[in-house]
Amino acid sequence: MAEATANGLGQHALHGDHAHDAATVAVAEAHQEHPIKLYLVVWVWLFILSTCSYLVDYFGLHGYLRWSLILIFMILKAGLIVAVFMHMAWERLALAYAIILPPILVLVFTMMMVFESDYTLFTRITFFGAGP
Repeated sequence: MAEATANGLGQHALHGDHAHDAATVAVAEAHQEHPIKLYLVVWVWLFILSTCSYLVDYFGLHGYLRWSLILIFMILKAGLIVAVFMHMAWERLALAYAIILPPILVLVFTMMMVFESDYTLFTRITFFGAGP
């Protein structure tokens, strides 16, 4: 018995628990590997989105259009990276919500603060005047 444990077979080999070993092998065989084509396609899309982001500066767009396009391209690239390279596309929905929901809520609360600040500025100008 000491030889079996010393050889790395452990307690499972000593007790002859073959059902547990079969389940372990089945879990190991169920490991999913994604084709290299998926990663290459995502890499090409990241390259295209980065090129579009740089073209916004190259064409000299200004104002809200510039920042909107840059933010859209940035969010799309981050989404691809998180979904494919961090394997979030294949995770449980609860884990995806745990990663994705907090940044969305931060954006919602930030927009609420922006609207509140505009309202506060409007009421101060209305009741106290434009200032000195």
